[in-house]
Amino acid sequence: MKLYSWNVNGIRAVAQKGFTEWVEAAQPDILCLQEVKASEDQISEDIKGIPGYHSFFHSAERKGYSGTAVYYKEEPLSITTGLSDDRFNHEGRTIIMEYPAFTLFNIYFPNGQKDDERLQFKMDFYDCFLKDVNALVDQGKKVIICGDVNTAHTEMDLKNPKSNAKRSGFLPMEREWLDHFFENGYVDTYRHLHPDTIEYSWWSYRFNARANNAGWRIDYFFVSDNAIGMVKNAAIHTDVTGSDHCPVSIEIEV
Repeated sequence: MKLYSWNVNGIRAVAQKGFTEWVEAAQPDILCLQEVKASEDQISEDIKGIPGYHSFFHSAERKGYSGTAVYYKEEPLSITTGLSDDRFNHEGRTIIMEYPAFTLFNIYFPNGQKDDERLQFKMDFYDCFLKDVNALVDQGKKVIICGDVNTAHTEMDLKNPKSNAKRSGFLPMEREWLDHFFENGYVDTYRHLHPDTIEYSWWSYRFNARANNAGWRIDYFFVSDNAIGMVKNAAIHTDVTGSDHCPVSIEIEV
């Protein structure tokens, strides 16, 4: 199976830049989107109904903000939304798909750059998410997590680590949380398969960053330790444009 994740920074905007054609060419078995920025009633049928796919949208209560979506070929056992703490369930950030072989979380993790309150919201979201996925793994489930995590883990994962050391997205507390996450028994699939490769998945629209490849790797596929044997490949598709992020993917054998 091919699983893709992409922060599209507005599905209606990316639809004007070849989104459906890309889906039809890439043929993901499951496609997870973040930052959809539209409610389902604002999205045209040709975007919702790509041939060969079902789709599900989870919008934020605030118009034009956040939101996630999934496109999938095979019906899951269930699709649910949200985390166990309702505080985190008003911005359309989480879709959970249960399949016989695995449970998939599509998450648009919060950005902490606005202020200290929003940074704390981000850290609390991280903790709630970890509690929820740990509970599933404790039940014997294999868990796959994808999305825009909004944190680069190591200095390899962004072009300018020193100048960004005090910026949310590369703060010591955020990077330490990722260390804690991995210590809990989760694997960064791309780094696991490509330990020395430097590639990025997000570039600022400012300063000609993408042309200069001054980017960050903040979009990930994680798996629980008990699922790493399923993962056969992991990639970052830097050639795909249309958003300030590019898609990331894994191939799994189930």
